[in-house]
Amino acid sequence: MYQANTRFVILRAVTTAYDYYAYIDYQQQIQTYTKLLSTDALLGQASETLGYSVRGVLANASQIGDMQFVRLSVTHSDAVKAAEIANVLVKVLIDQNEQLQSVRYEATERNLQQRVDQALEEIELLQSKIDQLSSVSVKEQLEQVESEITELQDQIINLETQINDLDTQIKAFTSLLATEEQIAQHETNQAQLAELKAQLNQLTPVLSLYQQIYTNLTVLGRSPDNSLSSSIELSQLQTNLNLYQQIYVNSISSLEALNLARAQNAPNVIQVEPTRVPRSPISPRPFQTAALFGVISLLAISMIVFLVEYLDDTIKTLEDVKQVLGLPVIGLVADMDSGRSTHKNRNKGSFVAKQPRSPISKAFRSMRTSLEFFSVDQKLQTIVVTSSGPEEGKTTIASNLAVILSGSNKSVLLMDADLRRPNVHQRLNISNRAGLSDLLRGKLKLEDVLQIATEIPFLNVITSGGLPPNPSELLGSQRMEKILTDLRACFDMIVIDTPPAIVTDAQILASKTDGLIYVIRPGKTRALIAKTPLEEFNRVGVNLLGVVMNRIPHNRGYYYGGFEYYSPTIYGSEKYYMDGQSEDLFIPLQEIETDTDE
Repeated sequence: MYQANTRFVILRAVTTAYDYYAYIDYQQQIQTYTKLLSTDALLGQASETLGYSVRGVLANASQIGDMQFVRLSVTHSDAVKAAEIANVLVKVLIDQNEQLQSVRYEATERNLQQRVDQALEEIELLQSKIDQLSSVSVKEQLEQVESEITELQDQIINLETQINDLDTQIKAFTSLLATEEQIAQHETNQAQLAELKAQLNQLTPVLSLYQQIYTNLTVLGRSPDNSLSSSIELSQLQTNLNLYQQIYVNSISSLEALNLARAQNAPNVIQVEPTRVPRSPISPRPFQTAALFGVISLLAISMIVFLVEYLDDTIKTLEDVKQVLGLPVIGLVADMDSGRSTHKNRNKGSFVAKQPRSPISKAFRSMRTSLEFFSVDQKLQTIVVTSSGPEEGKTTIASNLAVILSGSNKSVLLMDADLRRPNVHQRLNISNRAGLSDLLRGKLKLEDVLQIATEIPFLNVITSGGLPPNPSELLGSQRMEKILTDLRACFDMIVIDTPPAIVTDAQILASKTDGLIYVIRPGKTRALIAKTPLEEFNRVGVNLLGVVMNRIPHNRGYYYGGFEYYSPTIYGSEKYYMDGQSEDLFIPLQEIETDTDE
């Protein structure tokens, strides 16, 4: 598609008053002319001039700022036709403008021209009859003068009526709260009133002249046929001739004044810039279009990312934990799923027992160190591990923490107090035929439910046992308190896995223990869901030890908040992992015996 452009100017009509209303009227005229370019009548005339249809062509005209210039743009698939159509449309508009202006003065001009022709005929007739003194000629002149007087009187009466009506409307306008349409009508009424008064001033002396001619012809018709008759008739005819000559001169002057008024009051349309044939198309432009769509796509993607980030209320970073939950972060644990193990076996066994020198094991050792600092001022023997919701890895944290604690020369017990959906026995690959529920119902004794994990010989485990119908009542009973008292006497540390905090089991057990570890999953745990249980924990007086951020993605470095112990420490050209048993011992990676997954 090619676009041809041209510019034309609409010159303002010559007027003595340049006020606000005249400016508004002129702006409306420009808008009217721009709309005329898209009318069917003008497009039809352009089609006749060019010899082909231009009705389906896209033609757009717009005023350039507040100036008198108007830009016309024509879009067509043929560059030459686009330029031709633009030039012809301006030419047709110029012709249309002349026709529109001529209509306003056509009737007045026709009457004046008719009066000029009649006066000229009478002058010729009188000039030829001056010597003849024919009575028949006087009678014919008398009839014609009577007709002219009647016509002039009708025109004067009509003009006076119109003047009175317009004068009434103009006077009534001053008492109205005018709108733009009323202001435009007021301007039109004033222009029409001035034109009507000018016509009345032109017709009044002409009527007087015709009346004087009528008087002279009447006297001439009644004069006696004597010796003085010829001289009297000659004198009267000469007088009438002079009067007709004055009518002719006045009519010619009125016609010239009308032409001058039409020239002054008619806006002129002049093409100032002829259209040139465009060289390059405006569409398609593959590079510009691709760049535009690229920018739009980038903005759209940025907006989507912003909306997703804005609407995402999950906890992601350490700063989010501090701001939303108001708790310290005591552990950062990466995702233990390597991606190559099967879903069936990836949760079997303890990760820290299988890979004691991995960065994840180091994270649990750091967690153990944090808990030792807590136990300086207060006794920390029983710890509850819970989360805000399911699938956040509380059982993983509890079991691996218990394994790490058991490796520090302490007797440690891992208790599965999740009597709704227990998972410790599956994690450690041990039996769940007898467990905590049997102790609570008094069917078995403590030594009957204690088990030792196969892979961790120093870790004692109490599984959940059979699932009771009323776990909250059992966990909140006096027997549960007695069981905890007996266990404190037997073990240095007790780690208790509980259901998520959306149920009351975690609150009941946490109120009976020394502290609670709160597990969240960055990017998955929502802020409101994580914050709601904390209010209940604070209400019942639970000692909130801190938050463990679990299953941190390996490709999300900003989750670690500056902690570097998830990544290998680099020394020279070789990578080393920090050994968990000694802060000063470093073992080269090639000397560590690991499986293929590592």
